[in-house]
Amino acid sequence: MRIESPLCLYTDVVPPEWIDYNGHMNVAYYVLAFDHATDAFMDYLGMGQNYRDSRHCSAFVVETHVNYQRELVAGDPMRVTTQLLGFDSKRIHHFHRLYHADKGFVSATTELMVIHVDMTERHSMAMPLPVLDRLSALMAAHIQLPQPPQSGRVMGVRAKTPTSQPGTPTLRWLSR
Repeated sequence: MRIESPLCLYTDVVPPEWIDYNGHMNVAYYVLAFDHATDAFMDYLGMGQNYRDSRHCSAFVVETHVNYQRELVAGDPMRVTTQLLGFDSKRIHHFHRLYHADKGFVSATTELMVIHVDMTERHSMAMPLPVLDRLSALMAAHIQLPQPPQSGRVMGVRAKTPTSQPGTPTLRWLSR
């Protein structure tokens, strides 16, 4: 069976209620769209609602990094792709790209780490072999994809080096 590389499991249209006072999709709704894509990804892996109900296990997001690149507005069609970046017995590292479905530009990306959780004990535990097998097959298909440039980034403000040119502001750190 051929596996789509990357996967495309979630599409939608930006509803008017997702628009903020700047006239574009609010940041919270980008996260919601990515959450819907993550739910679709968990369904694809066999870890959807039936899995939660029968096994009393789920996947919790433990870290996410979102990059906003171009705005979407009400009525814009969305398409989210999913790329598996890595996994182990308890964790899944994946990446979503949110596209304008007609114009083809990337609107936003997110990198996520999820952990498999026993819902009864509320602690992490290894995923069952069928899920690990699906992840292995998906990794084999996605290993050839380039690493997204937005993945693995560290956020911070770089200190600027002072210049000796007159009139150029210098950064100063205030101490108490």
